[in-house]
Amino acid sequence: MELNNLATPSLILDRMLLEANTRRMTRRFKDHGVRFRPHMKTAKSIEVARIAIAGNFGGVMVSTLKEAEYFASHGISDITYGVTVLPDKLARIAELVKRGIKVSVILDQLGLVREVNRLALDLGIVVDVLIELDSGEQRAGVLSGSEELLDIGRALAELPGTRLEGVLTHAGHSYQSRTIEDIRKVAEEERVVAVSAAERLRAIGLAVPVVSVGSTPTATHGVNFAGVTEVRCGVYMFGDVMQSEIYSCGREDISLSVLATVIGHRPQFNTALIDAGALALSKDRSTAASGLTEDVGFGMVMDVHCQQRISGVTVGYVYQEHGLLVSQGPFPYDALPVGSKVRILPNHACMTAAMYDRYHAIAGSHDGNIVEWTRINGW
Repeated sequence: MELNNLATPSLILDRMLLEANTRRMTRRFKDHGVRFRPHMKTAKSIEVARIAIAGNFGGVMVSTLKEAEYFASHGISDITYGVTVLPDKLARIAELVKRGIKVSVILDQLGLVREVNRLALDLGIVVDVLIELDSGEQRAGVLSGSEELLDIGRALAELPGTRLEGVLTHAGHSYQSRTIEDIRKVAEEERVVAVSAAERLRAIGLAVPVVSVGSTPTATHGVNFAGVTEVRCGVYMFGDVMQSEIYSCGREDISLSVLATVIGHRPQFNTALIDAGALALSKDRSTAASGLTEDVGFGMVMDVHCQQRISGVTVGYVYQEHGLLVSQGPFPYDALPVGSKVRILPNHACMTAAMYDRYHAIAGSHDGNIVEWTRINGW
């Protein structure tokens, strides 16, 4: 099987780049003496997970319970569920816990703590809980200096159906940074929020074994991890064009791409069509954000082996199953005849991968050894 023989659109994963990306992050946190928990929300694949946890302690983070169930069924036994847990999710969590899987959840509301406790007792389990902190993204979490933090901590420690495991925060606003210096400032703010919250809880006599932080930019560029016990991130495995423009990776590190076929020429409009549209590429336009180096449309167009960029050509428009290639100058029709293949580097790997049920994993530019790796989708 070779790339030119694959049906398109197909999701391509370069195993060599994936392994290099994961090794680099693993080494980084071994050097800092901090355990590293890969976030699998982007990859959603046991084959990728096994590469990501190699050399680490073996735990992962997930964003859906379907991911948790899938990874548990493949032998991963330490899982953090990284979305505020609601009581209606507890029956599924209880099934995992009773199978011997350590499942940690996150909470940031006292009322939910009490309800989770009640249902946990009904289900015959004790739920490990990390208190979610807001370190600046303003999406979720309590403030580290608030009384609410202490109230939640006390309740988790005192109620019989819950156990305070620690604190957790995610500096998602690091994606808005435009310089490495700015990312480092966000990383330090993230660390201070988590560590200070843990210190406040310890000061009232509570055990706080886990102090967890992480986003791909702050994990990549953070300098000081004193007081942190765990770092988490996920998109670092694949990278994408947006991450390359905020210095989380180089374009040459991006391991994920979409293989597409040129299906039509429109010389009168200086455009061409490919068979990868909004579903195959996503409608994410993150590289269009202010302050980034280049808006690459709906993806960066590369040759079939992802070795060279097709100069001046971008995916300018997407329809459900069509992508329209546009060119800054005369369109290079000779280089891209109908039937030829291109690779599209995504703006946002998480969104692009979401529609696919498998990867076609290749070994660098040697595309004759393609294997299929499954993904889990849904909730």
